[in-house]
Amino acid sequence: MTAAAHRPATLEDVARIAGVSRSTASRVIAGTGFASPAARDRVAAAVDRLGYVPNPAARALVRGGGVRLVVAVAGTSAAVLDDPYVHQVVGSAAQVCAPAGIGVALHWLPLSDPSPLDQLAGDRSVCGVVLVNTTAELLAAVPRSLHGRVVSIGVGSATVPSFDVDNDAGASEVLRHLYGTGRRRIAMVTGPRWLPCSQRPVVAYRRLMREAGLPERVLPGDFTAARGRAAADEALRRWPELDAIYAISDETALGVIAALRDSGVRVPGDVAVAGFDDIPLAGMTTPALTTASHPVGRIAAAAATAVLDGRRTVPETLFPSALVARDSA
Repeated sequence: MTAAAHRPATLEDVARIAGVSRSTASRVIAGTGFASPAARDRVAAAVDRLGYVPNPAARALVRGGGVRLVVAVAGTSAAVLDDPYVHQVVGSAAQVCAPAGIGVALHWLPLSDPSPLDQLAGDRSVCGVVLVNTTAELLAAVPRSLHGRVVSIGVGSATVPSFDVDNDAGASEVLRHLYGTGRRRIAMVTGPRWLPCSQRPVVAYRRLMREAGLPERVLPGDFTAARGRAAADEALRRWPELDAIYAISDETALGVIAALRDSGVRVPGDVAVAGFDDIPLAGMTTPALTTASHPVGRIAAAAATAVLDGRRTVPETLFPSALVARDSA
């Protein structure tokens, strides 16, 4: 009776049947290092006889390529890992990695301490890293040993390719739509100031307001509905003549709508509201939310593919964002 008759064959079984050392059997199966033609033939015959199926994780470790892709998310606290956006990134990356036998792990990077990147760089089980919410400080802290197997969703650098949505163009489309419907007193709720990619829509807003000769009305945000509520209340106090609010996150925009309703303000009759991301809930609210598309799945899949392929070219790839016009504006 062979080993495969009562349990899966192991690398040790292959080595014993082939009459070679475990390391030789491992080199032959992984396709790395030296082995004599005779040894290769015996190992191949043993693999056929035992029905040995190499474990993808074990093969990756033998090759030094790692067995897991780490999605490392920067944030002020570990609560950032609960963001549905992060979950979508992980899910899309997992779909890319699964056929290669690579797992996906989620890791928090404190804004004040990027040292975990050194630990990831020294972990042989890590095949690569996808950075999310990337900052300039984080890019500067990426160890040399990670170059070639790290990409960013957000800002990038000469050594770290980046993938992101063109939220400048998307924001511009939404703002032009608001202007086209006759809105002239438009306020904006931003994202976190520490996050570079969230500043692109702010630049677009300021540019368009300047071109139209309109005053700027900017309120700080953090992508949450709670902050959207607070920002709407502040906007009504500061600018009672307001006729539109644009938030660079759908969750924030939904918080804005809730606060306006609580204040007896009609949406869109009195104040139009628009967001960004086109999350599933955006089309199911009343009124349905005008927003711009954000192909998170495609972006994350491209980032994961780039890590697995070891790409070092194309420093920045921006995915298009399109207006999704609905009833709220």
